[in-house]
Amino acid sequence: MVPLDRDTRSLSADMASAPSPPDRDSAAHDRFNLSAWALRHQALVLFAMIALLIAGVQAYRTLGRAEDPTFAIRTMVVTAAWPGATAREVELHVTDELEKVLQQIPWFDYVTSYSQAGEATLMVNLRQDSPPDAVADAWYQVRKRINDHKNELPQGVLGPFFNDEFGDTFGTVYAFSGEGFSPAELKDIVEAARQRILAVKDVAKADLVGAQEERFYVEFSHRRLATLGLDVTQVLSALRQQTSVTPAGEVETATDRIAVRIAGDGGTETALADVPIAVDGRTVRIGDIATVTRGYRDPPAMTMRFNGKPVIGLAVSMAEGGNILKLGEALNAEIAAISNELPAGVSVELVADQPQVVDESIDEFVKSLAEALIIVLAVSFVSLGLRTGLVVALSVPLVLAITFVVMEVAGIDLHRISLGALIIALGLLVDDAIIAVEMMAVKLEEGFSRTAAASYAYTVTAFPMLTGTLVTAAGFIPVGFAKSSAGEYTGAIFWVVMIALVVSWITAVVFTPF
Repeated sequence: MVPLDRDTRSLSADMASAPSPPDRDSAAHDRFNLSAWALRHQALVLFAMIALLIAGVQAYRTLGRAEDPTFAIRTMVVTAAWPGATAREVELHVTDELEKVLQQIPWFDYVTSYSQAGEATLMVNLRQDSPPDAVADAWYQVRKRINDHKNELPQGVLGPFFNDEFGDTFGTVYAFSGEGFSPAELKDIVEAARQRILAVKDVAKADLVGAQEERFYVEFSHRRLATLGLDVTQVLSALRQQTSVTPAGEVETATDRIAVRIAGDGGTETALADVPIAVDGRTVRIGDIATVTRGYRDPPAMTMRFNGKPVIGLAVSMAEGGNILKLGEALNAEIAAISNELPAGVSVELVADQPQVVDESIDEFVKSLAEALIIVLAVSFVSLGLRTGLVVALSVPLVLAITFVVMEVAGIDLHRISLGALIIALGLLVDDAIIAVEMMAVKLEEGFSRTAAASYAYTVTAFPMLTGTLVTAAGFIPVGFAKSSAGEYTGAIFWVVMIALVVSWITAVVFTPF
């Protein structure tokens, strides 16, 4: 037996005290491992997968559908009329005064004004970074402050009038035509249909387009006026007083209170012709000095023609957050019922059909999804094998299901922006799953157990994958946080892409190992 020297004994002691190599079935680190946790709670993970798939299908069916996302219009039109005034007078005494008031409203940016003879038009614009919730209050302040300043405008100014609803989108338009019906009769028919359309769920507004307004035309005979020594201005003033509705008091009895009204009915041509007027102590009938006829506004304010014939349009807009596809089905059913009750000679035709456009957009997304799945399946099966490729391919519908659930919670509807974002994200949804599965496959070939391979894949690839996911989503941050109408319109690109990519990472580290 040979004695050991001091160095040999020291080396032997060091080898004896050195730790043994780590077991392949144990986690590489003691820190929390999400993949290992998922494999230790397989029943919970399986339940979560099934529940999320069911919830995703339900969310996809209930998500709001529209052609475009809703966004605030930060422009209001203010108009005022001053009959008889020149353009210069309108500019000095009306336009300039209104501009001074408008400059004091919250979130004011600039105003564009146009002054012409007898009319002033101002377009008020709010700052692009104004919050959408503050726009309605800003328009209230415009109305309030201008109405407070109204008494300081010159006498004879009509208005001001306000319009902040020109941003409404009428996605469905119907055309009503009536052979042998006057425009007034057709208008009554369309108005009755409008009342029924307003009762349909998710209908916000229903407006008539191209309806002709009726007018009474009083054509004076200058010869008769000269014979009687009357002036047109005097006759018009007397006619206005005679046909105006004015309070005449009340008569109170022991049991009743009776309102007294001055008879001045001008609802028909005959009634208007029989109206007596007193001028310079003489009383004459309107019919004695003028011819009264009923007609329509000439020239008309707006007309509508469809297939070469004059029609009256019925434009329908959807309430915010509604489903345009379900609204289209409800409108078609209601219009079919209305058509069966229309008089002979009146027909209704569909002019604009936004539900069809949205339905085609949804079909395009489903087609893109199917193409993406086929490509992923083909590439995965060829490069990774049957089982591994199937695992990767199944992660796409799971990611989309969870994304739809989050979109419903966040209030993001399906429209051209969110659908475009989903199509962009489709090519990125399987990246994390492929990396995780490939790492697990490599470790299984090296002899690791399934649990150890999944745990090792999480330890080595999870945070690099998360970093890459966040960097990819960060590329859309300028779109998501832009303080402007364009950012508000396209903001869903960032949010949907970010949600889909983060969900794909969670799927890769939790559900893919399972």
